[in-house]
Amino acid sequence: MATGHRSGVFLYQALYDAHFANQPTAVNRNDGLQLRNAYITAVNRCAPPDNKPLPSEILQPTAVLALGKIAWDVFLRILKQKGMIESGAAYPFAHGAEVEFAGTAGRLFGVYHPSQQNTQTGRVTAAMYRKVLRRIRRYLERHS
Repeated sequence: MATGHRSGVFLYQALYDAHFANQPTAVNRNDGLQLRNAYITAVNRCAPPDNKPLPSEILQPTAVLALGKIAWDVFLRILKQKGMIESGAAYPFAHGAEVEFAGTAGRLFGVYHPSQQNTQTGRVTAAMYRKVLRRIRRYLERHS
């Protein structure tokens, strides 16, 4: 996911720098990339028809990194649908936002999306991602 465009170039370099990936690039599914304690998924399904996860494939993560406000809001909507929160309004999105939820929802971290528009204009930088990814790493180390 996120291979072949600048968002992926930015994202995989940041994951590599934070030791969540074994290499700084991803060009296709067979390029040797291995994620460590990380999964990447999309809130907008960009796959062929009927490509849906099986119940056994649905994750219960310890930490979630939402790439942008849309992903943040979708995650909150899922928690609301599951009855884990009353409203997403209590959890505003911002780059670097962090929220811990009771139960198995874990902790939600937010960053600006690594779109070309955001990375090329400096709205989001590698340093900004490193800071959030370090916080996630420390959180995971304490909760493993």
